[in-house]
Amino acid sequence: MQTAPKKIINGWAMYDWANSVYNLVITSTIFPAYYEAMTKDTPGKSGVTFLGRNFVNTSLYNYTLAVAFLIVALLSPILSSVADYKGNKKSFMNFFLTMGSIGCAMLFFFKGESSLGLGIACTMVACIGFWGSLVFYNSFLPEIAAPEDRDRVSAKGFAMGYIGSVILQIICFVFVFVPQLIGGDEHSTIQYRLSFLLVGIWWWGFGQFSLSRLPKSIPAGYNNQKNILTNGYKELAKVWNQLIHLTVLKRFLFSFFFYNMGVQTVMLAATLYGTKELQIPTTNLIISILIIQIIAIPGAYGASKISEKIGNFKTLILCIIAWILLCIGGYMLPTKGINEFYILAFFVGFVMGGIQSLSRSTYSKLMPETKDTTSFFSFYDVTEKIAIVIGMFSFGYITELTGSQRNSVLALIVFFLIGLVGLIMALNKQNKLLK
Repeated sequence: MQTAPKKIINGWAMYDWANSVYNLVITSTIFPAYYEAMTKDTPGKSGVTFLGRNFVNTSLYNYTLAVAFLIVALLSPILSSVADYKGNKKSFMNFFLTMGSIGCAMLFFFKGESSLGLGIACTMVACIGFWGSLVFYNSFLPEIAAPEDRDRVSAKGFAMGYIGSVILQIICFVFVFVPQLIGGDEHSTIQYRLSFLLVGIWWWGFGQFSLSRLPKSIPAGYNNQKNILTNGYKELAKVWNQLIHLTVLKRFLFSFFFYNMGVQTVMLAATLYGTKELQIPTTNLIISILIIQIIAIPGAYGASKISEKIGNFKTLILCIIAWILLCIGGYMLPTKGINEFYILAFFVGFVMGGIQSLSRSTYSKLMPETKDTTSFFSFYDVTEKIAIVIGMFSFGYITELTGSQRNSVLALIVFFLIGLVGLIMALNKQNKLLK
């Protein structure tokens, strides 16, 4: 196949530009810090009460995201099956990005524990919208890029996402630290809540632009539509039956399941770890996240270039080893160690951009040629989401059990080690097949 024209490639990459503001503002910087401030312990009150149970506030946040990911994992097989059959993955992508945008915008009305239920619900809706749209977005990659171009195109998407999210983050940064510009002050919350509203508008607006450039998918058109609720799971079973005979791809997915469990948990829990465990001031925390986003751009392109020299698997192995060292560094960071936190953020940004971009393109290159691209990426998506569910629940539970998030960070090393072993097994099998 030939790679699609530049207009389509740029349109595809623009969805990363659109949705990455959710990842930065809502999951990484302003919202987690705002949530911690709105639900933190006060004299005479420890934890937060939700659905009749008292939770450590950070653990409740982790559990909320875990449940959202579980919902996405259960829904995506059904939806991807319908999308493949009818060739309307753009419609499903639009549904989820709209849903996620509304969830972000509605966080404007979350003002503390008095509206905790609303905050939790909107957090879940935004998360489901974001990750639900990605299975359809990612499945366009093998349709628009030839195998030899997929590392580059995937890296371009992530790079666009990092650039776009940093631009909106700087705008929100101005609101947060100069609230007088919008009629607020140091004691108001409007500057934070307006940031959440802007994320929703940005995500939806640029998402529509991306959809206008993406091509219409070709319907597979052979699924049995009499039982639409089970077809998606039958598709996963069919994909699995193919994977059994694709040993390299099967071993890669095993590895991806574990190392991505660690990567995504670090990304989702890092801000609350910095604010509560390390007591990093909000200003410094936001600066560090900006460093991560900026450094992730050369990280994504750097991993693509390295993979051209030594191959995808060896590059991913180097990334996983780096993640293990970063977890050890994160565990050992001193409380209020701002300079050390900046240094760690620099290295996290580089390997984060590299491992995310390369994982997506590696999977697309290992896939067999098929019209069921959404079903194959649904399998990838379900693998990713179940991994995140386990990672987030583990992180929250270990924190509640031991009373420290440091122990949760250290436990993530186990996931990376298992992923490393799986990737080495995949590389060895690939080398044998090439002989």
